[in-house]
Amino acid sequence: MDERRLGFMAIGFIKDNKSNKSSKSNEANEANEGNVSRRGLLAGAVAVAATAVGANAAVGGPASAATRETAAGAPRAATPLWREFAAAPFTHPQIPFIGRAGYRGGSRPPRRTGRGFVVDVRRHGAKPDGSADAAPAINRAVAAAGERGGGTVLVPEGTYRIDDIIRIGHSDVVVRGAGSGRTRLYATRNLTELVGAYGSRYGGDKSSWSWAGGLIWLCPQGRWASLTDAVRAKAWPFEGWTGNRRDEWRTLTTVAPARRGDRSITVDDTTGLRRGGLVLLRLADDAGHTLLEHMAGGGPGPEAYHWDDKTKLTSYVPYEWPVRVTSVHGRRVTLERPLPLDVRPEWDPRLTTLVTPLTGSGVEGLTLEAVETPQSPHLLDKGYNGVAFQCAYDCWADDITVRHVDNGFGLVAASACTLRRTRVAGRGSHHPYYCREGSHDNLIEDFTVERRTVPAPAGTQLHGINVEGLSSGNVWSRGLMEMGTFDSHRGMPFANVRTDITVENNGRHGGDASAGPLFGARFTHWNIRVTNGRAGLMRIDGLAPYSATVGISEVTESDQIDVPDFTGDLHTRLEAYGTPGAVWPPNLYEAQRALAG
Repeated sequence: MDERRLGFMAIGFIKDNKSNKSSKSNEANEANEGNVSRRGLLAGAVAVAATAVGANAAVGGPASAATRETAAGAPRAATPLWREFAAAPFTHPQIPFIGRAGYRGGSRPPRRTGRGFVVDVRRHGAKPDGSADAAPAINRAVAAAGERGGGTVLVPEGTYRIDDIIRIGHSDVVVRGAGSGRTRLYATRNLTELVGAYGSRYGGDKSSWSWAGGLIWLCPQGRWASLTDAVRAKAWPFEGWTGNRRDEWRTLTTVAPARRGDRSITVDDTTGLRRGGLVLLRLADDAGHTLLEHMAGGGPGPEAYHWDDKTKLTSYVPYEWPVRVTSVHGRRVTLERPLPLDVRPEWDPRLTTLVTPLTGSGVEGLTLEAVETPQSPHLLDKGYNGVAFQCAYDCWADDITVRHVDNGFGLVAASACTLRRTRVAGRGSHHPYYCREGSHDNLIEDFTVERRTVPAPAGTQLHGINVEGLSSGNVWSRGLMEMGTFDSHRGMPFANVRTDITVENNGRHGGDASAGPLFGARFTHWNIRVTNGRAGLMRIDGLAPYSATVGISEVTESDQIDVPDFTGDLHTRLEAYGTPGAVWPPNLYEAQRALAG
C-alpha cells in the first residue's frame, strides 16, 4: 500500500467521523472541526497510516517514492522521529507541518489561465533571432493578457534579446516558452542601469540588488511602480506586504487567542472576510520580545537572549503572514493552512488587508541568460538577476534556467509559490536562491545549482539556498547543489525544511549581528547527502533550537564554524546520523503531503 493511498485513508477516516457527529450550530461545528476534533482525528489517522506504512516497508511491500529500498536491498522502516511526528503533525516541537507548502496548498500549477486568452509575442513584434530588443514586444503581450483578465503569453523557440525588465504585473498571466532548452531570453543590461542604484535601508555602501529584483520580475503593477519610484528617489523602501513604509494596511478584525496548528480561529467581526479572500495575520511584539522568544521555541535560552540591540531583526516585526480564507461561519474563520505560531493577546493579533498581491501568475519553459560579466564583489551586485517573485501568492516558475546571473531565483515577501525544475548555471552567483522579507510557505523542488564555469573572482561570495527575515514554512526538496551551502542568513527564519538534497557544501552563510539568530525553532534537515563532508549548517543539532537533523551524511567542522545563539539545552533531535540513504521516509515534504491527502 503506497503513501498516497494511505493519505486518502486518513482523509476518509476524518470524513467518516465528521459525518457521524450530532447536529450542532454552524459556529460550534466550525470550532470543533477547526481545533480539537479535526486535529485529533487527523493525528490519529496519520498515526495509523504511518504504522501501516512502516509495517508495509518492514515486510517488503510495494515500493513508492517514500518506500524505496536502500542500495543494499534492505527494506526501510520508518524512523522513530517520523512516527512521533505522525502522532502530532501540527504541533510537533521540532518538526514543522509543511505538507501544504506551495501553490494552492501543493497543487500543480494550471495549464490554462484567465479567460483562455493566448497571444504570441511575435505578433507584437518580437524577433526570435536575437537581432533586436524584444522586451517591449514581450511586455506589450503581457500587458494585453493582463488587461483581458489573464491569459497565456507564448514565447516560441528562439533567442530573444531583452534590453529591459520583463514585468508580470497582472494576476492570472503566464509567460510560457517552448522549454528551457529551446526558448532563450538574452539579457544585456542590469537593474542598476535599468532602474538605478539601490542602496540599503540599513545604511552603508551595499547594493540592494544583491538580494532584490529580477530581470523577470513578478510583482503587482502598483507595488512594482512604488518600489522602483522609491529606488529612483533614493528613499530605500521596505519591500514587503504592507508597502514601502509598512503602513498600507487596515484592520479587518481582531483575533481571539489560538494555538499553533489551529486552522480555525475566532474573530470579532467577519464583515470584511469572505471565502477565498487573502488576508494578513499581523502579530506585533511586546516590550519583552515574547513574540521573538516564541519564534525561537521559548524557554530559558530565548528568554536570556539580548534582543534589544538586534535592530535589523526587530525591524522585521510585526510578523506578517498572508493566508487564504477557506470558510466563514459565524465568528469562526477557517484558513488554508494551520497557524505557524500561537496567537496571544499581548501581540495585538489582527487580520488586516495587504497590498493587492499578484496571484495565479507564472513563468515556464525558458532560459534567461545574462551577458557574461565577472561576478561582482560581495554586496555590490549590479543586478544581473534572474527571476524574482515579490508580493506574490499562488504563483510559480516551472522549467526555468538562469545563467550568468548575480542572483538566481528570489522570493521577496512571496508566499505559497512553487518553483519546480529550476536551475542556476554559468559563471557563479551570489545567491542562487534567496527567500526573505517575510516569505512563507513556498516550495522549491527539483532544483539544481550547477558548478560554476569560471573561477570565483577575489572578494566575491557564494551562499546557496538562502532564507532569512522571519520567513517560515518554506521547503527545499529534491535538490542537487554542485556548490553552495544551506544559507540560514540570520534574521531568525523558523519552521523551514530542507529535504532530499545532495550538496557539495562549499559556500558560506551571511548575515550581520544586528539581524539576530541564525535559526528560530522547528528547522529540519532531512535526508541530506553532503559530498565533501563539511559540516557548515548541515548538521544543526548544536545550533538551532527545537530542531531536527535526520539522515545526514557524517560531517566535520571546518572553515566557517558557528556557535549557538541561545544558551542551555537547545531541545534538538539528531537521528540516523551518517546514514542518509537509510532514512525513511526519504523526503519529508512528500511524506507529509501523502499523509495530509
